[in-house]
Amino acid sequence: MPLDYREPWGQTIELAVNRVRARVSKSANYLGVLLVNPGGPGAPGRSLAEYVSSSLPSDVSERYDIIGFDPRGVGGSEPTLHCVDPDVFFKAPRPDAVPKGPAEERVLLGRAHEFADRCGAQWSWLLPHLTTENSARDMDSIRGALGEQKISYLGYSYGTYLGAVYATLFPTRVRRLVMDSTVDPTAVWYEANLKQDGAFENRHRQFLAWTAKHNDVYRLGTTPKQTSFAYYAMRDRLRARPAGGVVGPSELDDTFTVAGYSDRVWPAFAAAWSSYVRQGDVKGLVGVYDKHGKDDKQDENGYASYLGVQCADAKWPRKWEKWRTDMTRLHRRAPFLTWPNAWFNAPCAFWPVRGGTPIEVQGAASLPPVLFIQSRDDAATPYKGALEMRKHFVRASMVIDGGGNHGVSLTGNECVDEHLAAYLRDGTVPPRDVECAALPEPRPSTHMTADAVSPPAGLLGLLGTLGL
Repeated sequence: MPLDYREPWGQTIELAVNRVRARVSKSANYLGVLLVNPGGPGAPGRSLAEYVSSSLPSDVSERYDIIGFDPRGVGGSEPTLHCVDPDVFFKAPRPDAVPKGPAEERVLLGRAHEFADRCGAQWSWLLPHLTTENSARDMDSIRGALGEQKISYLGYSYGTYLGAVYATLFPTRVRRLVMDSTVDPTAVWYEANLKQDGAFENRHRQFLAWTAKHNDVYRLGTTPKQTSFAYYAMRDRLRARPAGGVVGPSELDDTFTVAGYSDRVWPAFAAAWSSYVRQGDVKGLVGVYDKHGKDDKQDENGYASYLGVQCADAKWPRKWEKWRTDMTRLHRRAPFLTWPNAWFNAPCAFWPVRGGTPIEVQGAASLPPVLFIQSRDDAATPYKGALEMRKHFVRASMVIDGGGNHGVSLTGNECVDEHLAAYLRDGTVPPRDVECAALPEPRPSTHMTADAVSPPAGLLGLLGTLGL
């Protein structure tokens, strides 16, 4: 792939790509290639191709070559972006993400500045080219290499924005386009994170209400107000004495943010929380942190790549006073994620590459009907953002899941999956928006075994968190 598409004969990079081959002949019912992307940005995509192939009905998957790819800088692609040693930089417990005064804020600012400086020192030649536009052009290079005139595409989370940019740049090369858990294209990217904070607050409160509903199991309070008090009391206690010496408030934030993506982890998370509060047992908290919150070398690559794309795609406030004012205001009504999310993105305030102007997403009349799939209470990509994206496409239908999980299709909702299969099979979209009932709430459990805290069935293990 060209590093810079303005210089196609210049420096090149390599993308890691895999293909799950169709099982029908190209002269029969073959439907071409289906590219898939799990989001992030910064999430590798080759495992998703295998997952999608095994999860779609066989009469659909057998008709596509399903293509996964690790975007530039990610996973098995070369070069692979790494900026810091994760064992040192992310060593737990980290400083509390909610600063208690100017001194603690300076420490957190120093960490954000350090990450940006280290990325710039090592990758000054690569960082200007880590944009969504270039990833979309990479997708078209994959299409060309496969000898296809058109591609179909299934994107989750940030992958919906990538798909929308591809459709904007190459509308005549799209056969099918599915957006699951959709990004607001008008909020790229600083504003998108502010909106995300409010949505995560709502989802966290749903988790607290569910825990209160099952007080007979968890004994953490009978009302959301009581469970909220119990949660933040736990967080304060971990600030003074991290569980197992590793799970402090920031590690708790990282772990319980996953509960905003999927309610399938709620029983294990509530059990770990209850065991810590009621019995003083730290094993559960350490266990869920090890499974869901701990950062390794792959996570550091995903984080560096996430920042590489988001910081370069769009302009970010370069004066910290703007960030502080916005976060102080928003923290009052959305304390769960506002400051953790701010520090996750704070290196963009110091990024060595100034953000550019995002592609203005616009669906052309030549595009086929587009299928949107969205849950109403999605925290990572709020419902209103999906409605905004939909305005940019002439022909679009939305399948709405009544729940709040992120990454809706191919996770067990038969109603949703039937619409996805019909669309991929023959381009059929509902004549109007349709609503599918949410999957039942998870059943409470006190189990904290390895199985109970492993990534839940579905896409959670493949989607990039805390990304989009």
